[in-house]
Amino acid sequence: MTIEKLLIANRGEIALRIHRACHEMGIKTVAVHSTADSDAMHVRLADEAICIGPPAARDSYLNIPAIISAAEISGADAIHPGYGFLSENAQFAEIVEAHGLIFVGPKPEHIRTMGDKVEAKRTAGALGLPLVPGTDGAIEDIGEAKRIADEIGYPVLVKAAAGGGGRGMKVVPDEAQFETLMSQASAEAKAAFGDGTMYLEKYLGNPRHIEFQVFGDGNGNAIHLGERDCSLQRRHQKVLEEAPSPVISAAERERMGGIVAKAMADMGYRGAGTIEFLYEDGEFYFIEMNTRLQVEHPVTEMITGVDLVREQIRVAEGRPLSVAQDELVFSGHAIECRINAEDPETFMPSPGTVTAYHVPGGMHVRVDSGLYQGYRVPPYYDSMIGKLIVYGRTREGALMRLKRALEEYVIEGMKTTIPLHQKLIADTDVQNGDYTIKWLEEWLAKQS
Repeated sequence: MTIEKLLIANRGEIALRIHRACHEMGIKTVAVHSTADSDAMHVRLADEAICIGPPAARDSYLNIPAIISAAEISGADAIHPGYGFLSENAQFAEIVEAHGLIFVGPKPEHIRTMGDKVEAKRTAGALGLPLVPGTDGAIEDIGEAKRIADEIGYPVLVKAAAGGGGRGMKVVPDEAQFETLMSQASAEAKAAFGDGTMYLEKYLGNPRHIEFQVFGDGNGNAIHLGERDCSLQRRHQKVLEEAPSPVISAAERERMGGIVAKAMADMGYRGAGTIEFLYEDGEFYFIEMNTRLQVEHPVTEMITGVDLVREQIRVAEGRPLSVAQDELVFSGHAIECRINAEDPETFMPSPGTVTAYHVPGGMHVRVDSGLYQGYRVPPYYDSMIGKLIVYGRTREGALMRLKRALEEYVIEGMKTTIPLHQKLIADTDVQNGDYTIKWLEEWLAKQS
């Protein structure tokens, strides 16, 4: 199955990233876009462009019939969903394949399994991944849930089985508040995701967020491409990511990497995936799996030399993985800053027209962005407008290169989070790699 024309069912920097990989492989691209994105860079560069609806995502980038129609009209062989939007929608993957198109992503059943947090946890445990202690499935009996909470020890966490982004999640400090907080979390989840199902797990006081990049060929072969440290987060949203983690040893990487790769091989997983863990006191605890490409995938590419989008396309065509585990070499250090069109102090969105634009350059500096001078950043979508990624032979070298690159980066016409990143990397804790998932919000509170 050779892909000759691929439809990119996304927008922004990831759409441009996919377009570039396709053209390097000799594959023609079809850009779909809303009316708000008609002048986007990926739309300008694609071989064909089709408008699929008005600005609202539900009427365009989430409009499955419109996307399938665009694929059929253009004669595309395959659809790449990128991340966000429909990338983890099992029904979309099924519809794509039902129309005789190649879905560049995992098998629909794996998307569905890992999209349900309760089922994902059950599956992960069966595959041998270390779990956070808690309920085996959804909470159906309050009394039983309280008994398990007593065994684990308070505080505990009640979480929505569907959704993410911190919604439908409450920390329960003691038994007296259990029912009230669980009801609040369930109602929040019901409103946000249409599903109020809850489960319970041990509350980890101050962990790091460590995730492993995995890749499977769908035929029982899988590898891992090391870990990323994504602990610098605000409201459960990642701000800065790095690979490898400053606190994971080569021995730990090999041990945990072997466990996650075996799990994916046993599962028959196809394509790119990320297995996320909380890491505390030398222990890993599975929290979820993302069955798609991650925003932060470039840091893994920088330290392994593997083009993950190219690999996704190869596997979707039915070809074997291009690299074996024993051929992978982890080299140096990479850091990514997410650049958002936001006020760096209040984090209020700041869309607008780019009046001046200059990207940093030089050795081992990469900018993934669809911006250009004169481009109008629309107010309808996620505020991320670019990613600055740097590589160094050492972590210290990467930080110095990042400092220099941030000084060079010019985006005028709107507020951005570039100043925030400059302050962050000047902090001693960040320079020492001494941070957890709580660090950034505590640091921000001190700045105000």
